[in-house]
Amino acid sequence: MDIIKLEKFLKEKGEKEYRLKQIKKAVFCGLINNWDEASILSKELRAELKKEFPIASLELLNLIESKNKDSAKAVFKLNDGNIIETVLVKHLNTKENDAKAGRNTVCVSSQAGCVMNCGFCATGKMGLKRNLTSEEIVDQVLFFSRLIRHQGLSLDNPRTVLGGDKIINNVVFMGMGEPFLNYDNTIKAIRILNDKDGFNLGIRHISISTCGIAPGIARFADENFQANLAISLHAADDKTRSKLMPINDTYPLVILMKAVDDYVKKTNRKVMFEYLLIDDVNDRSEDAINLAKLMKNSLYHVNLIKYHDTGGNFKPSSQAKRTQFFDTLKKLGVSVTFRVSFGEDILAACGQLAGKMIK
Repeated sequence: MDIIKLEKFLKEKGEKEYRLKQIKKAVFCGLINNWDEASILSKELRAELKKEFPIASLELLNLIESKNKDSAKAVFKLNDGNIIETVLVKHLNTKENDAKAGRNTVCVSSQAGCVMNCGFCATGKMGLKRNLTSEEIVDQVLFFSRLIRHQGLSLDNPRTVLGGDKIINNVVFMGMGEPFLNYDNTIKAIRILNDKDGFNLGIRHISISTCGIAPGIARFADENFQANLAISLHAADDKTRSKLMPINDTYPLVILMKAVDDYVKKTNRKVMFEYLLIDDVNDRSEDAINLAKLMKNSLYHVNLIKYHDTGGNFKPSSQAKRTQFFDTLKKLGVSVTFRVSFGEDILAACGQLAGKMIK
């Protein structure tokens, strides 16, 4: 639903100014499935909205939950036939997730496919089909919000936004695509999700991950909000990173880290660095030492991630290597954590989204 187009439509129809707020409340808070449920609106207006503004821009092709019920993946068809995937992460009450227990995170796609062609990522093998509109991005969040609100989706304690609690607590732009290559629509989607008259998700509960588009990081630093920034790093020297991520040839580490340094100086915000541990590629002691040299700012934090099979020749680092890498970073004073993996059995983990119809 294009908010700007909707506002113009309502003005042309001579509707009162408060009508837009009523509609946004019905869609983003009431999580209506169709316009007939918006009983606060006249029957005539509902009929026109049904014709001009479809509630959803995505067609669900498949929905599957992981075996342990901590994640779910939705496969959607867009209006032009392109396929995207979206993941719901459900932080269940386990020892690993006590701090986040009961929270739900939606991992959204910003593009259909991806042009980055990272060697460890299945999405890159698809190539770029097109950018998503802001509505298509937002609709991914609304889909899971409606599903949990109306059906529960195996949650132990499904909650309602109408009582003040949020069904969706976090949104991360870590699905298919490079958000900063669809910058305007990504920022527009963030503003819609953050709108106090709409979905009203706190801006600090929204995160964007980039492969290292330096001009995008610079633009993001100038935005007047405090969304979180994450960098897909995955190597701490140019030779290794260029092999894994061709974008490094355009924005090598010296340029990338300069952009991140400038971002921190402007915003004073923490930056997360994502680092997949791949056996005999980037998991050696010297790799940890090189990474520590880059993490010179106290606002830098490293998330170590287990590599998940994406159909290539890479293998995940052994538990012993992962532990040694972590310990080395700790000894060198780096702020570091292991990121808990979700959805590997349904090809929903980091790097596994490829528009496949898992059943």
